[in-house]
Amino acid sequence: MNAELWLPWLLLLWPLWLSRRPEARSPLWMRRSLLVLLILLSLHYLQWRLLQSLNLSSHLAAALSVLLLLAEAWLLLSGLLPLLLAWRRFSDGRPEADAAQAIWQSSNWRPQVDVLIPTCGEPLPVLERCLRACSQMRYPHRHLWVLDDTGRPEVVALAARYNCGYHHRPERRHAKAGNLNAGLALCHGELVAVFDADFVPQEHFLDRTIGLLLDPQVALVQTPQHFLNADPVMRNLAMEAWLLPDEESFYRWIEPVRSAWEAVVCAGTSFLVRRSALDEVGGFVEQAISEDLVTGMALASRGWKLRYLGEKLSAGLAAETMLDFVRQRQRWASGTLQALRLRQGPLRLPGLHWSQRLAYLEGALHWFNTVPRLLLLLMPLSIGLLGVLPVLLTDDAVLGKLLPLWIGLLLSTGWLNRGSRHALLADLPGWALAVPLASTVIASLWGRVQPFRITPKHRMQGGGGIAPVLALPLLMLLALNGLNLALILRHLSSGSAAASGWLGLGWGGLTLLGLLVALRACLDPATSDPSPWLALPLQARLYGRTPAGQPLALAAAISAISETGVTLHEPAALPAGFRAEWLALHVPGEMELPDLPVKTQPAHHAIHLAWVWSRESAASRETFLGWLYGRPNAWPQRQAPPEWRALLALLGRLINPMPPHQRQSLVPQQLAAPKGPGKPDW
Repeated sequence: MNAELWLPWLLLLWPLWLSRRPEARSPLWMRRSLLVLLILLSLHYLQWRLLQSLNLSSHLAAALSVLLLLAEAWLLLSGLLPLLLAWRRFSDGRPEADAAQAIWQSSNWRPQVDVLIPTCGEPLPVLERCLRACSQMRYPHRHLWVLDDTGRPEVVALAARYNCGYHHRPERRHAKAGNLNAGLALCHGELVAVFDADFVPQEHFLDRTIGLLLDPQVALVQTPQHFLNADPVMRNLAMEAWLLPDEESFYRWIEPVRSAWEAVVCAGTSFLVRRSALDEVGGFVEQAISEDLVTGMALASRGWKLRYLGEKLSAGLAAETMLDFVRQRQRWASGTLQALRLRQGPLRLPGLHWSQRLAYLEGALHWFNTVPRLLLLLMPLSIGLLGVLPVLLTDDAVLGKLLPLWIGLLLSTGWLNRGSRHALLADLPGWALAVPLASTVIASLWGRVQPFRITPKHRMQGGGGIAPVLALPLLMLLALNGLNLALILRHLSSGSAAASGWLGLGWGGLTLLGLLVALRACLDPATSDPSPWLALPLQARLYGRTPAGQPLALAAAISAISETGVTLHEPAALPAGFRAEWLALHVPGEMELPDLPVKTQPAHHAIHLAWVWSRESAASRETFLGWLYGRPNAWPQRQAPPEWRALLALLGRLINPMPPHQRQSLVPQQLAAPKGPGKPDW
């Protein structure tokens, strides 16, 4: 075997060894050496693709071959950009926040904070969850403002209940940005915090963020978006235990990397900003759909610093149906690409450093990638339907170029992004999003901007099912791929075109499998309880009565909990005829609630206890819900399981799916609270 074949495989020993140790505790030179290796493997592969793999046997073959090369080159080179940005040393901001909090607690600076909560038709339970948590934040020098774009009387009453200021503007111009600017005109605090109506801050949110603004040059502190519920891809595939939401990679890797280049992205919620900095740029940019992104860039262009604190200090609601999930991504794509044309965007905004422009432009390239990904999805059809092989492969090329690059990326992706995503499974949403997002990107290039549309939350899903607008493109692609594979099999059975036939069979088979996964991910289950359920093991005491009316106390192990009830851990069983009345929760050092009223609720293959709240138990309810969502360090930082195990789990779900009524979609919580800076003594 010549050196060109065995040398790439020898180099793979380095990412294989690195993948067994945490990236966060590795020296900078290790990350840089891995980045150099991936760049070399990518360029080595592209050199072969350009010089030796093109099929120029006919005009059609040449066109398809060049088109495939351009798609691959775009994806590989655009994928190298975030790797190059990761060359610089970066931090998730927690050490800096610890130091800043300690200094701030010993200082006399206690600025007034206006907490803005824009709302536009969210269900009252969702808004109340947010207002309760905001009112329970420990920092006392704050005032809450409910900015209601619908003018509902019940929102007025809810705002009064939690001692919030209320504002309704009769004209809903400029969507969320206009609503926030209307709120800014009412308040005069030195700092402004913003929470979307479906987000729930933890009680120490302001304690952890204000200290970073001791630096007078810092304008904004952004924290991650975490979610109370699993996104539709994870839930519909029953992969909550195996997949992480795609936002996890953004907030655990991309935001820290961009912070090193002074290009932190404002995410629109769960951030704290200096009022004087906002005033300097004229408030939130109203011309932009993605007002958060563009306003952050406007602040950076004026020399203000944006800081990122990678600590999960709040949680909101992810899109609840696959259609809402897709539309949300379409809006994000349209807003990001619209920013490229605005004078406040990364291309035209004066004052940005070249490195900041590059970091912000990388976010736009992410959305452009949907078009070449769609081309890769369609390209296997050329082998069976058109009889054209778009790439010339040899055994040496597969062994020396293709496989080393793929395996190198598989070994490196999870390590580089600190366990926040898989290499292959993270692209699962891309199969379902390919057609809708590609059409959005193309429309954006022609100047068409999607209107601002709020993602619906907290809805009953009725009978579930698949939205036709998502199913039809996937079914068409499945039919074409099935026909393509049938034609390839016919060619192979006749003994013709064996090399291209086997390539087409493997390529088309993987595409078919991906489309089946995407179609399954679009199948939303029926939902009767839209409340988020959390996987949280707890020990409790259950009080009730026997059929004879005798009081009885039982030990109860809780496996899941929500604001509507709890699930008892199997094989726990209640005595026949037992009537549950009260549940006592005791969490050492955190909470003691002895009188939570419950009743047994019928369920499939589980024992559910539903809360039965009354006026008498209203105080217990507020305390319980404040603890459930608002306690510090409730949201764990999970690591993506090994990809091969997750792939096996996914195949198992496809072969033997669990009926939706027999499972709960759970998001993990944790009890252990890591020690950090102490509580301030207000």
